[in-house]
Amino acid sequence: MIRRTSLMAAMAAAASFIGMQAAGAAELSIVLGSIGKDVQEMRSQLDAFQQSSGHTVRIVEMPASTTDQFGQYRLWLSAGNQDVDVYRTDVIWAPQLAANFMDLTQAMADVIGQHSPAIVQSQTVDGKLVAMPLYADAPALYYRTDLLEKYGRPIPKTWSEMAETARIVQDGERAAGNAQMNGFVFQGASYEGLTCDALEWVSSHGGGEIVSPDGEITINNERAAAALDQAHGWVGTISPPGVLGYMEEEARGVWQTGNAVFMRNWPYAYPLGNGDDSAVKGKFDAVPLPAGEGGASAACLGGWNLAVSEFSQNKEAAVELVRFLSSAESQKARALGTARLPSIPALYEDPDIIAQQPLVAKWKTVFENATPRPSAPTKGKYNEVSQQFWTAANKTLAGQGAAAANLQDLERQLRRLKRNAW
Repeated sequence: MIRRTSLMAAMAAAASFIGMQAAGAAELSIVLGSIGKDVQEMRSQLDAFQQSSGHTVRIVEMPASTTDQFGQYRLWLSAGNQDVDVYRTDVIWAPQLAANFMDLTQAMADVIGQHSPAIVQSQTVDGKLVAMPLYADAPALYYRTDLLEKYGRPIPKTWSEMAETARIVQDGERAAGNAQMNGFVFQGASYEGLTCDALEWVSSHGGGEIVSPDGEITINNERAAAALDQAHGWVGTISPPGVLGYMEEEARGVWQTGNAVFMRNWPYAYPLGNGDDSAVKGKFDAVPLPAGEGGASAACLGGWNLAVSEFSQNKEAAVELVRFLSSAESQKARALGTARLPSIPALYEDPDIIAQQPLVAKWKTVFENATPRPSAPTKGKYNEVSQQFWTAANKTLAGQGAAAANLQDLERQLRRLKRNAW
């Protein structure tokens, strides 16, 4: 259980990071979406920043859907909106929004070396550091330890093993009286989250990364089709039909009420699942995602960053805020409180994190080897590429055509996008 004293100590250290009160207090705003306790966690860190700096910061809260967030960000930035100073940005957005954000290279020169080079590179566009890492992310397969023990099943290593165990346990529990039990819940709605899930299935089967790092369209292949067809077979059998509308919180809702054997989700769900209000408290654990047949486990690289708007009227104070929130002290407090993965590798050896957040402590290798989405090669067209991919995946899950036909159509659509210069 997280010790309150440890959290308070970490937050006090974060507060001291600023050192001296800035000359002239500013009124800042930061925009972010929320799953789990993101807003509460951010508010606690902003309170510490306000106390140490003299600035005030309000939160502009966005919908949970990253797709909706991106659309709103793009509208505001294209209009030169001066009301938002700091944007919390997805790891994939840097190439698309770079022109609207400050270059943080000089401001962060003395601390950027603490962070994972791969994440820093993902936020660097044409030599410009677009955003500072807030936290990294890589998903896990959550599983019910009590139910696997009850039915004598091992932790699955492949998707086929997962599906078999999910069916056995689901059917057994339903026969015993829990008609609401499901074998597996994930993110199946038509949004960016499904791009992550489907990319993991495809990549773990050896089906590539949608678009290769050098810009070649690779998604239309037999292994990718086999992966999506396999996932279609889960819907209505081990996964509820409603999974086609699930985002992260819908999946967590089913899981945390005790009505799923397995769940694919991000590390934030780990401490929430062990909360006092959770039906699965003390009854679950998490491991790397399964592999496809003949393939290897693949986790989609996630994570969020902080960018300063070029249109901010308080750039100096906004940079100060970004520096505070991305610091080692703030990242430690965030890891302890909400199991968000640090982008600073040294924190994975921190004794408090090891003791209090075991999933975070053992997830360093997973995020360092995570599969990136093709935002770098597709640049400003990434959002359209991703939308076409998640649409094809959702259609396949819903039984609207076989994966091979849907991927063939997808390839044609992506080739049209590429001709228009991504």
